[in-house]
Amino acid sequence: MTEKLLEQFKQIFKTDQSVRAFFAPGRVNLIGEHTDYNGGHVFPCALTFGTYALVGPRNDQTIRMYSMNFPDVGVIELSVKDQLELQKEHDWANYPKGVIKEFIDRGVQLETGFDVLFYGNIPNGAGLSSSASIELVTAVALQSMLETPFSRVDLVKMSQHAENEFIGVSCGIMDQFAIGMGKEDHAILLNCQTLDYQYSPIVLENASLVIANTNKRRTLADSKYNERRSECERALLQLQRELSIQSLGDLTPEQFENHRHLIGNEIDQKRAKHAVYENARTLLAVEKLQQGDIKSFGQLMCDSHTSLRDDYEVTGFELDTLVEAALSQDGVIGSRMTGAGFGGCTVSIVENDKIDEFIEEVGRLYNEKTGLTADFYVANVGDGAKEINMN
Repeated sequence: MTEKLLEQFKQIFKTDQSVRAFFAPGRVNLIGEHTDYNGGHVFPCALTFGTYALVGPRNDQTIRMYSMNFPDVGVIELSVKDQLELQKEHDWANYPKGVIKEFIDRGVQLETGFDVLFYGNIPNGAGLSSSASIELVTAVALQSMLETPFSRVDLVKMSQHAENEFIGVSCGIMDQFAIGMGKEDHAILLNCQTLDYQYSPIVLENASLVIANTNKRRTLADSKYNERRSECERALLQLQRELSIQSLGDLTPEQFENHRHLIGNEIDQKRAKHAVYENARTLLAVEKLQQGDIKSFGQLMCDSHTSLRDDYEVTGFELDTLVEAALSQDGVIGSRMTGAGFGGCTVSIVENDKIDEFIEEVGRLYNEKTGLTADFYVANVGDGAKEINMN
């Protein structure tokens, strides 16, 4: 992969300077959806596909960026002295620009520029976090090149802040954390309020994670994501009139039921219910996985999807069709939407000897009902963002 990218780098930038290579994965969340910005727990893992960045130094103050995924945009050229602002015509490049601005805002001096070639093999707009992946690969590359003192968690927070403030998407920290802190063959149980975390081995015995992409394009910034966040914030404010809590993640389901009457709006009440119950489901699911009870883990995944469909209302026809098709197949232990919703992907646990049949049948049923063709990936759980050897 890096050899092909190096050829492209030389061709695009017409240079033979030394180049360093970096990689940041995509992520899939196994359970704990829309809990991150509600102060709850999530359980994501890093994947083995993601975003590559080849970076070469320059002797002047120019930054040149090019993405092989968006060749029509062409080379984006900036100066290290530019006032970095969101520019619609810069399209994908706003994400690395936002991260560069995070470094500058923290006092890092960019004395010279650089050339950077990006290539991602995450399906764009699929909900597997291509945006956080390009943010983290940029952050790790800048950290290494500039030898800045930031910790890995600092880079995670800076990448999230770039997406919140520069891009304008009120995402929680889960995506950036999973991508920055991922560990091969492990998922991360993360408390999004405290950032306490623990690694949990993904041991599925004779089964694997299968990701299915609806291929219904969704743009997170244009979705109802921010609307859902506002609904939960309103619910929290009303609960805080009687409860001493910082977030919906502080509540047990029982506490919620005893105080849900404080939330005057029925829709806000449903959104808060999902956040509270999903947090409890996530903690229970990790406990079941650690006990080797894959069947119970799978059932909790299904319960999560039901809540996202009925209470949080972020699934939609395509995601529901994929999950229903998955659950009609032999060898399926659990299935749910993953990511923000409104399109994107599902994740299922499927017995290994049934995977081929699963892909064929679910793909057929999905196409019959939606007219769309789903893509399937047998997921391998990989490491977080890192520099990779060019040899």
